Amino acid sequence: MKRALKPPPGKRLLKTLERVLSKAGVGSRTEAREWIAARRVRINGRVITDPDTWVDLKRDRVLFDGKPLQRVERTYLLLYKPKGYLTTYDDPRGRPTIYDLMPERDRYLFPVGRLDLDSSGLLILTNDAQFAERLTNPDYKVAKTYQVKASKHLSDEQLDHLRRGVMLRDGMTRPAKVERIRESGGRTVFEITITEGRNRQVRRMVEALAAKVLKLVRTAIGTIRIGDLPIGATRRLTAEEVKSLMLGAVRPA
Repeated sequence: MKRALKPPPGKRLLKTLERVLSKAGVGSRTEAREWIAARRVRINGRVITDPDTWVDLKRDRVLFDGKPLQRVERTYLLLYKPKGYLTTYDDPRGRPTIYDLMPERDRYLFPVGRLDLDSSGLLILTNDAQFAERLTNPDYKVAKTYQVKASKHLSDEQLDHLRRGVMLRDGMTRPAKVERIRESGGRTVFEITITEGRNRQVRRMVEALAAKVLKLVRTAIGTIRIGDLPIGATRRLTAEEVKSLMLGAVRPA
């Protein structure tokens, strides 16, 4: 099946037409493609037959059988992502993705940030673009906490280096909270909390200390912790949890 290319730079919140229809509860993504091919969908008055057409729901008017799509309930899902799963909808190489772990009814949700293939832990998925923007925009300084196992012993001085900030190729990192948890076979296990979300940031910070990350688990985002959720399982965030995350994501004056 043909898949849409990634959205253009700066247009990450655009969605393909088939995903918009699926998200609105019209049917599965396969069914949505059938409805589109049957010329039952219009965007801004024009019949659209390409299911991979990009849609901006803030500007575009989408009609199905001549009627506007109904506004869907905002959904917030917590997933304990296992190592070895991609944070993407599908993969040309056939590797497993987080959507393989999710119920069919939730597969229209998009991830809030990412965890790389070799990392595990807490991942939030939603259909609320404003919520996702709050949690991923570094201006809001939402804390992300990770448990890390390094490839060797890290001295107190090296952990202090992480706390103060590390110079990476894309600039100095913000100060971080770092706590040593234990030593395991000559390797340091520690917890680090950062307020940025650069690509593979924690791994690169550890590499700047001439070490490697052997294990990386995200244990918390803001006030939400992974808790006793089993690996590979999902649960809905409560209204109180969503409110807590939003209250904690306030842009500095």
